[in-house]
Amino acid sequence: MAQHRIALLGGDGIGPEVVAEGLKVLDRLEELEGFTTERVDYDLGGRRYLATGEVLSDATLEELRGFDAIYLGAVGTPDVPPGVIERGLLLKVRFAFDQYVNHRPVKLYPGVTSPIAGLTPDACDFVVVRENTESVYAGAGGTLYEGTPAEVATQESVNTRHGVERVIRYAFEVAQGRRGKLTMVHKTNVLTYAGPLWMRTFQEVGDADFPDVEREYIHVDAACLYFVTQPERFDVVVTENLFGDIITDLGAAIQGGMGLAASANLDPTRRAPSMFEPVHGSAPDIAGTGRADPVAAVISLGQMLEFLGESAAAARIDRAVGTLLTERGDEVPDGATITTATVGDRLVELVGD
Repeated sequence: MAQHRIALLGGDGIGPEVVAEGLKVLDRLEELEGFTTERVDYDLGGRRYLATGEVLSDATLEELRGFDAIYLGAVGTPDVPPGVIERGLLLKVRFAFDQYVNHRPVKLYPGVTSPIAGLTPDACDFVVVRENTESVYAGAGGTLYEGTPAEVATQESVNTRHGVERVIRYAFEVAQGRRGKLTMVHKTNVLTYAGPLWMRTFQEVGDADFPDVEREYIHVDAACLYFVTQPERFDVVVTENLFGDIITDLGAAIQGGMGLAASANLDPTRRAPSMFEPVHGSAPDIAGTGRADPVAAVISLGQMLEFLGESAAAARIDRAVGTLLTERGDEVPDGATITTATVGDRLVELVGD
């Protein structure tokens, strides 16, 4: 019987609420599929920072290294300045564990209305693979004369052949297992140093190891247009960190909103744990009201189980989410007739079907 060690980071706001519903689904899947999980809770996030002044200690980071995966709800509170939790927790984990792939599905489920009129599920099912540890997120740059009229700020984009090649190779592998098409998104006509590095790597890796995968290149601004007008043209998209951060939220809008958007921060080598989370944020304005939608957290759970080798359990989640969304249409938890808990309860029932 397989056992997996899972670190739980409920975090702030609605984070603990949606993780709790995901764990109800996980309990049922363990019964159905015969695997087990060892789970350890960690109190991390904005609330803890305000109470202790600490974001993530090196000792806790090393404890997390011993897990197979991290299941995250959401972090951040309005009382914590921007960047403190993001850099001190999320990016610290990402860099320390070399989670160099951000894997974001963009899938329109039956029953969900996209803001794109007439869009159907068969025309919107693709994956965005975002480089996750370089570009402007590497933190290179600085300021001079801060707070004066002469202030200068630089924010450098860092791109290495090593970092670019490994994420492109991962994207090719994902495309091979899907419909066999990979689209690279960048801005090679303006970013004339980073762009050519990405393009050469894309061409060389494809020619050498993935000749069976169809390739295309699109400028990032055109990709935003085609996401909306021709989402069916995409199977797997690979791009650098900042562009990926932007276009994945556009993808979330296309598929019905942030409440359905899941993500995985992956170390495909499995030398360190990968982290799985919904991307809707902590939503402190609705915390404790029963209005948080746990669907994205459950889809993220499915990504985690797929990565851990529990493909049958992940498939059960995908089917259950599809059935749930078909049943409820565009209704979301209102805290009264539909609540965070009732959505979780229904998903528990559906994974058993």
